[in-house]
Amino acid sequence: MARMPTPYPRTPHLPWSPGASSDDVRSGGLGGFAGREVVVTEKLDGENTTLYADGLHARSVDSAHHPSRAWVKALQGRIGARIPEGWRVCGENMYARHSIPYDDLESYFYGFSVWDDRDRCLDWDATVRFLRALGVPAPPVVWRGTCDERALRRLRVETGRQEGFVVRTVEGFTRADFAARVAKWVRPGHVTTSTHWMHTGVVPNGLGPAAALWAVRSGAAADPQALALHLGAAQDDTDPEAAAEAGARLDTLGTRGDARLAGVLAALLHRTPRARLMTRSAAPLGVPLARRVADLVGLHGALHRPYPDAERRAGLVRMSFAARPAVLHAVAAATAREKTAREQAEWSALHAEEAALMSEAPLRPLRDGLREELARDGVGGEAADRCWAEAREMYAQGRVGSVREAVAATWRWRDGGFPRLIHLVGPSGSGKSAFAARTEGPFTCVSLDGLRAARGSRADQKANGDVLREGLGRLDDALGAGGTVVWDATSLNPHQRSLVHAVARRRDALITHAVFLTDEDELTRRNATRAHPVPADVLAAQLRRFVPPYPGQAHRSWYVDAEGTVGDRDGSLDGEDP
Repeated sequence: MARMPTPYPRTPHLPWSPGASSDDVRSGGLGGFAGREVVVTEKLDGENTTLYADGLHARSVDSAHHPSRAWVKALQGRIGARIPEGWRVCGENMYARHSIPYDDLESYFYGFSVWDDRDRCLDWDATVRFLRALGVPAPPVVWRGTCDERALRRLRVETGRQEGFVVRTVEGFTRADFAARVAKWVRPGHVTTSTHWMHTGVVPNGLGPAAALWAVRSGAAADPQALALHLGAAQDDTDPEAAAEAGARLDTLGTRGDARLAGVLAALLHRTPRARLMTRSAAPLGVPLARRVADLVGLHGALHRPYPDAERRAGLVRMSFAARPAVLHAVAAATAREKTAREQAEWSALHAEEAALMSEAPLRPLRDGLREELARDGVGGEAADRCWAEAREMYAQGRVGSVREAVAATWRWRDGGFPRLIHLVGPSGSGKSAFAARTEGPFTCVSLDGLRAARGSRADQKANGDVLREGLGRLDDALGAGGTVVWDATSLNPHQRSLVHAVARRRDALITHAVFLTDEDELTRRNATRAHPVPADVLAAQLRRFVPPYPGQAHRSWYVDAEGTVGDRDGSLDGEDP
């Protein structure tokens, strides 16, 4: 069926927008927003452009060729296959400078709405997810909340570098409702040039460091130097050849968005220690993506080595808790330099195919089905998380294979009548104690530093064995009483964590890892100002020994950024797929 080009509707001006001209459309008021959640985004000074699976056009559906549209045409060529038939992506082509110069763009195209084949605009959160999966950023969010005219009127625009803002409802809407669900505020005299930009030489706007990430997400060839610079990696530690091969393999699979970026970055930086990569890239990439890249780096080498075939499926399923198997195998194949390593990676991929693990989210049917069944019975929160954690491990072991079996096998945890352990993991100064102090509800904190202090000095390491035994005893007693316990110690490696887990398993506790991702520079800065700093060589040794846990090594995992915010979660039944 041929595509029907659809022009983007004219966006009405808010009643107090100073940039409205005599022929512009003005909103009759905020009645369409009343009582609804709205999101306010920056209005970018570009060319309105609509992308389809098979082409594009500017605001006019019969727009002719212009040099400023060459870049966005190339983008459409890369991502068009992932736009469903009859859908369209509307956004702003930012390649050419109009009235406002930009020098730090994330991309030359920003999407602001996605329309399905029923001519309905997706809700905002679905829009952002869809765009990110294509490799397209959305405009910066200025404000979000229940519509409040006073709050909207108080928004300030830097008119020298911003054209204005756009308000839309968070929920989706039909084209017929567009005028009541979208409105804009535009600066006065927003066109500041005497000659229209299309009739002068094209002056490209400037891209910022994050543009290298969005280019990879959209399917473009990686720029190893720009990526390494953005992540603070030394050029000598990168492998551009592996990154290029990983990108090509992921293109064959039709992979775009964060999955492609994670695979390319993991191949590029596969020589970097996992813990260092995870902590250093948390800020420039965001915690969720940083964790996934680092886990790919940590896991891919296992696919280069022989593995008992009888245990391989279970191992691959557990790896899928942390990384998408198709991306993991692409990284393993791209980084394999020896013949035996390549053969092992290929053999592993065959096993993953046979186990139906190579789709985008192989465990999603099990998870969604279990969530639906539990919700039907009124089971949610930590009880549902526990059921999911147990079900996916039993699935890895081959003990359950369907939603029905998972429901039956997890019955004992439905009432939530189990104790909880929040196990803090991270070097000194990463914010563990401050995080523990903010834990909601009644809890018992077992702090090894606190136990040392009670013995006379928190810095005295000579009695560590006795301190640990005392702490484990207190943990056992507190879990036995049925409450929530926070274990506050560095717990840097699997052996240290296993001692705590043994007690928790004996008490049938829900185990949650809280993993702190603070980079070395920030830890050093904090250590210098702490009331009880650790010696520099001790901190350095901790960083060398730090082995962050993988998803699945506890029932749930929380990944905490340098500000103490949980930026990513694994093991929550309502959480995102890896």
